[in-house]
Amino acid sequence: MKQHRNHTMSYCKMLATLICVPALFACSDATTEPANKADASAAMKDVANEEMGNKAAEDNARAEITEGSSDMASGVDYHSFSNPDEVRVTHLALDLSANFDTQQLSGSATLKVERTDPQHNELILDTRALKIETVTVNGEAVPFTLGETDVDLGTPLSISLPENANQVTVNYATSPSASGVQWLTPAQTAGKKHPFLFTQAQAVHARSFIPLQDSPQVRVTYEATIKTPPSLLAVMSAANDPQTQRDGEYTFTMPQPIPSYLIALAIGDLQFKAMGERTGVYAEPALLESAAKEFEDTEAMLEVTEETYGPYQWDRYDLLILPPSFPFGGMENPRLSFITPTVIAGDKSLVSLIAHELAHSWSGNTVTNATWRDLWLNEGFTTYLTYRIMEMIYGHERFKKEAVLGYQDLQNDIAALEQNDEILAIDLRGRNPDDVFSNIPYEKGALFLRELEQKVGRENFDAFLMQYFEDFAFKSITTDTFIDYLDETLLAQYPEKLDAERIQQWIFEPGIPENAPKPESDAFTKIDDTRSAWLSGDVKAADIETAQWTVHEWLYFLNNMPESLTDKQLTALDTEFSLTETQNNEIAHSWLMIAVANEYKPAYERLYSYLVSIGRNKLVKPLYRTLSQTPEGKAFAKKAFEEAKPGYHPLTIRANEGFVN
Repeated sequence: MKQHRNHTMSYCKMLATLICVPALFACSDATTEPANKADASAAMKDVANEEMGNKAAEDNARAEITEGSSDMASGVDYHSFSNPDEVRVTHLALDLSANFDTQQLSGSATLKVERTDPQHNELILDTRALKIETVTVNGEAVPFTLGETDVDLGTPLSISLPENANQVTVNYATSPSASGVQWLTPAQTAGKKHPFLFTQAQAVHARSFIPLQDSPQVRVTYEATIKTPPSLLAVMSAANDPQTQRDGEYTFTMPQPIPSYLIALAIGDLQFKAMGERTGVYAEPALLESAAKEFEDTEAMLEVTEETYGPYQWDRYDLLILPPSFPFGGMENPRLSFITPTVIAGDKSLVSLIAHELAHSWSGNTVTNATWRDLWLNEGFTTYLTYRIMEMIYGHERFKKEAVLGYQDLQNDIAALEQNDEILAIDLRGRNPDDVFSNIPYEKGALFLRELEQKVGRENFDAFLMQYFEDFAFKSITTDTFIDYLDETLLAQYPEKLDAERIQQWIFEPGIPENAPKPESDAFTKIDDTRSAWLSGDVKAADIETAQWTVHEWLYFLNNMPESLTDKQLTALDTEFSLTETQNNEIAHSWLMIAVANEYKPAYERLYSYLVSIGRNKLVKPLYRTLSQTPEGKAFAKKAFEEAKPGYHPLTIRANEGFVN
C-alpha cells in the first residue's frame, strides 16, 4: 500500500481512527486508517473548509467531485490489462511445485477460454514479476509477448491463440519476492520446525503467482495439484479433505466460480480440528487447541446467518490460522478463511473478525464487486451482516458497543480523508487499487444499509437481502447494477419511505448524510464518566471498577484519552491494570499508541517485542508512523523494523519502510 505523507492530527482522533474494535473484523485491516492519506489530511481539510466559508462552497465541492467521477465507465476494470470482453477465462487448472529453497512456485497454469467476441484470437493476462517459460496449445508453442510494466499493475501477457483453441497452458515460475506470496523460515512459525508459505491475492496480487485475468468481474472454477515437501500439508480456498494424508502431493477442486483475488494457497505443518458439522480449524499444532476453543461459535454463526439470509452455498466453512506475519486480520477466501493469530485472545472478545469473514460467504464471495470502485458492495454489506451476526449470537448490548466504535472509526476517517475518498463509489483511476481500503466502504457502507433497514423495517430488509443474494449468486456486479436493483425492489415497494436522491447522496457524495443513523451505548456513557472522573483526579485508578469491562470498554476508555497524559497518570494506569503486559493484542496496541505519544518509556521494551513479533499491518503501522515523528522514535522504529523485516509480509514492508528510512 502507498505510504502516508507526514503531517499532524489530533492524537485522540488518530488513535480512535486506528484502533476502534470494528476494524477487528476488517478483511484487509485498512479499514482502521485511510489507505493513502496522511495524518495531516485532517488539518488540510479543516483549512479547506475554513477557506470555503459557507455551505454553498461545500456543496459546490461535492458537485465537482461527483461530476468528476461521472465519466467513469461502469464495469470497466481500470486495474487489469486483461480483455474478458473479447476472450474470457472460465476455468483454471494449476500444477505447481513449492520450492522452499528457492522460494518459488513453478509449474503450469492451464486456462480454458471462451471467445466473447469470435473475431478475437488474442488473450491478454495479468502478471507481476513472473518468469514465463513457454506458452502452449495442445503441446505446441504459440507466440506470446510481455508488455510494459506498471509499478502498481504488473505486466500484461499477450498470447496469440490458434483460431479454434479453447485452452492454453502457461509454464512459469514466480519471483522469490512475489507480492502475493510469503515464504517463512521455521524460526518464523509457531512450531519453529518447518517452513510455511501462504498467499494473499486481494486486491491485485493473484497475478504475482498465477498468470490470469486478475479482475473481480472474471469468475473461474479451478482445480489444482500442489507438490510440497512430504512433511507439510497444503490447503487451498477450495474443497479440502480434513482426513487427507500427508504425501507431498495434494489435489483440490473449486466447483463454484470465484474471482481471482479469492484463489489462495497455504503450506505448512498444519493439523485439523473440527468445531462443528461443517466447520473446523487448520493451524500449527501449537495453536490448534486454543484456536478451536476461541472460535467454537463459528458453527452457530453459520446457522443463524443461513436462517436470516439464505443457505450457505460453499459446502464447508473452515478457518486457517496463519503465522503472526499475516498482514491482515482475515481474508475471506471461500471455504477456508485465512485468519491472524492476533485475535486469539482467550475470551472470544475479538471473534467479530470470524463473523465478518463468514459473512463474506454471502456478500463478497457469492455476490462480488465487479471492480475495485465497487468494493463497498462487498465490505459495506459484509460489515452490516457482521453486526447482525454478532447481535444474534452475543446479544444487543455487544452489538451497540461495536456499532458505536464502528461509527467512531468512520467519523475519524472522514476527518482525515480528502472528500473524493469519502465516496462509496470511489474513483480509483490511476491509483493503486489497495487505496480503496478505508472505513468508507466498510462502515459508511454498513451505515447506509442500516438506514435502509430502519426505514423499511428489519424483517422487510432481511427479506430484501435474502432475495438479493439469491438473484446475484455467483455474479460480479457494479454499483450501477445495485442501484437499478434497488429501484426495482425497495424503492418500488416503499416509495413513501425511501428517496432516490438520498440514496444517490449516500453512494456518490462525500461524508455522512445529515440525520444518518447514529448508534449509542449506555455502557460507553458510563465509561465517559469514569474517564472524566479519573482525569480530573476525583477518582483514583485503583478505584475504577473494571471487573465487568470487555475489550470494547477498554478500547473506548483508552481511545478517547486526551492527547497528553502525565507520567504519573500513565504509571497509575499501568500499575493498576498491567496494561503494558496485557496479552490482548488490541488493548496492547491502544496502550502502546498512548505510550509512544507520551514517551512513556516503561512500555518501550514491550513496544519493541510487539513490533518484531507481529506483522499485522493494522497493529504495527500506526506505531511506526507515530514513532517516526521524532528523531529518537524514528531510530527506535528503524531498529525494530530491521529486526522484524525478514518476517514481515511484502505488504507490511511496503507500508512501513517509508517511516523508518
